[in-house]
Amino acid sequence: MQVYTIISATNRVGSHTEKIASEYQRILKIKNIEAKVLTLIGLDLLNKNSAYSKIETDTLIPSQKFIFIIPEYNGSFPGVLKAMIDISDVKKVWWWKKALLTGVSTGRAGNLRGMDHITGSLHHMNVVVHPNKLPISTVDQVLGKTGSIENESTLQAINQQLDQFIIF
Repeated sequence: MQVYTIISATNRVGSHTEKIASEYQRILKIKNIEAKVLTLIGLDLLNKNSAYSKIETDTLIPSQKFIFIIPEYNGSFPGVLKAMIDISDVKKVWWWKKALLTGVSTGRAGNLRGMDHITGSLHHMNVVVHPNKLPISTVDQVLGKTGSIENESTLQAINQQLDQFIIF
């Protein structure tokens, strides 16, 4: 059985990224796949410390498949995600594992550029990145008042993306 981890790649409380990560977890559960959501909220990622070492040992190293939900920050991905990657034991955490990328933004491009940037970093660490990278544009409109995805075409795209990643 494959171990999945969804990385909510921001440290902002109450973000759209958190909501999309929860939606991915919910959809995977319907597909009979348990996935842990790793949030970067409240983590000190500037120095390797015991709290991060525990996350690395308990969550990141055992994971074979990562789903990154990546908000657009200044035309790229959040520095807090880069900081987490930089303090990790690259060979144990990332080498030869698989990743799925979803970009989120309130703008029109769904963080396409940020997904390209992180793809380069992941390839450098020997991570195999699934080619179906999903940009979710105008995420504030895609999420309903309850914080769940109500846009049917977005749900279809996510389901297709996840179905492909499961067999990847």
